[in-house]
Amino acid sequence: MIEQYLPIILVLVVAAVFAAAIVFSSRLFGPQQPSKIKIMPYESGKDPVGSTHERVSIKYYIVAMMFIIFDIEVIYLYPWGVEFRNLYNEYGFFAFWPMLVFLIVLELGFLYIYKKGALKWD
Repeated sequence: MIEQYLPIILVLVVAAVFAAAIVFSSRLFGPQQPSKIKIMPYESGKDPVGSTHERVSIKYYIVAMMFIIFDIEVIYLYPWGVEFRNLYNEYGFFAFWPMLVFLIVLELGFLYIYKKGALKWD
């Protein structure tokens, strides 16, 4: 029984050893010349300002929510639109109503974002 899994285990072991060798070889053979500038955190080419424990603006999360809502809408709407004719021929209006409910729920998310002022880019 274990003989069947031996090739898989062998590949996993070889992959783990190879990954560890790559990581440790960079530390072993790479240049080690740390300086104050090299060990500073990098933030878009600017010097870090303030503490790392500051609160993030709610606009950041709302923009992320807009991206997720739009992304989900496109992922489900595009294939449904491509296959709508076949779905309509097979199921009639029962192919339309679930997508309408889905779009209404997503539009409620957009309405929430609009009410929070995320579309005002000032």
